[in-house]
Amino acid sequence: MNEPVSGIATPQSRPVPVRSSPSTGAPETGEPILVLRGGGVAVVVHLPDDGLPEVLHWGRDLGELTGADLAGLRSARARPVSPSALDDPWPLTLLPGEHDGWEGRPGFAAHRAGRIEHPRWTVAEAAAKPESLQVRAVAEGLALDIELVLDDAGVLRLHHELQNTAAGPLALTGLETVLPVGDRAGEVLDFTGRWTRERAPQRRPLAQGSHVRETRRGRTGHDAPFVLALGTPGFSTSTGEVWAVHLAWSGDAVYRHDALPEAKPLIGAGPLLRAGEIELAPGESFRTPAGVFVWSDTGTDGLGARLHRSLRSRAAHPRTPRPVVLNTWEAVYFQHDLGRLASLADTAASIGVERFVLDDGWFKGRRDDSAGLGDWTVDTGVWPEGLHPIADKVRSLGMQFGLWFEPEMVNPDSDLARAHPEWLLQPLDAGIRTWRGQYVLNVAHPDAFDYLLDAIGALVAEYRLDYIKWDQNRDLIEAVHDGRANVHRHTEAVYRLLDRLRADHPGLEIESCASGGARIDLGVLERTDRVWASDTNDPIERLAIQRWTELLLPLELIGSHIGPPVAHTTHRAASLDFRIATALFGHAGIEWDITSCTPSELEQLRAGINAYRRLRGLLHTGTLTHSETGDDGATATAVTNEDRSCAVVRLARHATASRALAPMLRVPGLDPNGRYRVAPVEELTVPRGLDDSPPPWLATGLVLPGSVLAEVGVQPPLLAPGEALVLELTRDA
Repeated sequence: MNEPVSGIATPQSRPVPVRSSPSTGAPETGEPILVLRGGGVAVVVHLPDDGLPEVLHWGRDLGELTGADLAGLRSARARPVSPSALDDPWPLTLLPGEHDGWEGRPGFAAHRAGRIEHPRWTVAEAAAKPESLQVRAVAEGLALDIELVLDDAGVLRLHHELQNTAAGPLALTGLETVLPVGDRAGEVLDFTGRWTRERAPQRRPLAQGSHVRETRRGRTGHDAPFVLALGTPGFSTSTGEVWAVHLAWSGDAVYRHDALPEAKPLIGAGPLLRAGEIELAPGESFRTPAGVFVWSDTGTDGLGARLHRSLRSRAAHPRTPRPVVLNTWEAVYFQHDLGRLASLADTAASIGVERFVLDDGWFKGRRDDSAGLGDWTVDTGVWPEGLHPIADKVRSLGMQFGLWFEPEMVNPDSDLARAHPEWLLQPLDAGIRTWRGQYVLNVAHPDAFDYLLDAIGALVAEYRLDYIKWDQNRDLIEAVHDGRANVHRHTEAVYRLLDRLRADHPGLEIESCASGGARIDLGVLERTDRVWASDTNDPIERLAIQRWTELLLPLELIGSHIGPPVAHTTHRAASLDFRIATALFGHAGIEWDITSCTPSELEQLRAGINAYRRLRGLLHTGTLTHSETGDDGATATAVTNEDRSCAVVRLARHATASRALAPMLRVPGLDPNGRYRVAPVEELTVPRGLDDSPPPWLATGLVLPGSVLAEVGVQPPLLAPGEALVLELTRDA
């Protein structure tokens, strides 16, 4: 459970009149109307005498508004009384419920020994700033803290914290963050997926009713909704108005949108609370994960731009250049041998790799995936001197050293499971099915938590680890402890464990991996430094997976590796230049036994790494766009730096084209009055393409105004499937 938010009145405080700061532009008398502003976005909130706050507007900044203007806005938005409806107008609040008149999915649901709660809220106190609002509301036996923070990128984070102030327990079954969206919304976008095919978009018309996506996997999930967006009909990557929500949470979740005949559409999200999972004793509180709300009037790329700016403004956001990684998994799998790994390290260092990560197989009894999980000590049969020989070797070559862990899981065939069956979240004698031969460790168990903290911390200290790849390879089915659903407590405990490790070991970086991309959310990214987007390194699959992962995350947070010539997940072959071009747009690395490479392949890898190291300053700070290509078989991805002096563009083909002449490649976001030299990135291979004679400018480069590049574009070659052209644009002096 969480402690109440500090700095807000307790439930016993005397209710006081709510007044706003003059900087909000709100009237000083009557019921306040507050305006939060940031990044060209405004959120207008009405605080009534009775009931909870109501959002009158969320979207484009309306400019400076007087108190009279705000009163007029409220009057203009006044709800009429409809036929066959409640006799009086009713509000659409930040926590809609039946007492207000809301007949969709409630924002709050709870009961006391089966007696349902329909609270009559009264605002007791509020504190407003130009970018934030904190409200304390009270009802019989309850106190509710609502916090809205709108950052400089225009991203709004909304929290609720509920406290039980009655003498008896409260069973909480729902607490969700919601906001109204514009009446112009007519289409819905969210995501689904599976292992090695994460974040597949799905669109549909906005239909009437309350529509809910639930995730019950105990982790974010390969099929997570990820981002739920409502937009104007036909919205695209660069056009249309879009309202979206993401839940910063790694456990079970609810994503919902409501379009009722009597109300504006709503979107929202919250933790999915199973029956009996959250019971608040007197004085206890429950705080929701952040509902992260984003508005754009420039399509989905506008959403991404705001989210990326918001994440990059975090104090803990990675600031150092993202090092080139070599992960040993697809190079050696479980076959750990010092000589082989030392040779791999030599080869990696020779081509410019900066971080060497030893993956699964180093710990006690771990010769395959059926044993050893939970026993976080080095296997002395494989590593008689511990990991010091390989760690010292890696560091002698100038590389960082990282190690793979899967702390939340345990194999039945492990010393830990035999010694402490009570630490398992799923009892071995309950007939619960294994998944990859493993069960879940109950990280919320204090002794299990301490064991993991001590065992992992000791290895971090002994081997001076720079990096942890933190994996989690199964859904949490029947995640019950002592007969009580335990996903929420387990997830919070995992967060605490990550937080403690980072606090105890400053400078340690952590990657979030979960069977690839099954735990990618802003909750886990508050305490990790990158995510593994998918277990597939097939570049064709990765183009789509990374394109939509980029909706939420900037490139520097997305692990993207060059895999072997034939992908182990799809058995599809891909050229090295295509694999390099795909991995370039991310936090780049290699997952391949490069000791088997030919000299020419090593030289090509070296050149690709040089390109990444030269361009990562731009790729990891610039504005990301996805141009419409007019070609279903090709995608274009561009990154432009802040002052628009340079850009990098990748045109990649994943399927054959319907035309023999490739559509013009346009590059948005440049200075229309600037002139840009356009040429292939010099370190990378120019694809052969299908043209008998390629466009001549590929060999010579050309200079064009930014306006021409944005509106007309350049003629690219007709690429074959599995080819990519990477261009560099620099402002011409």
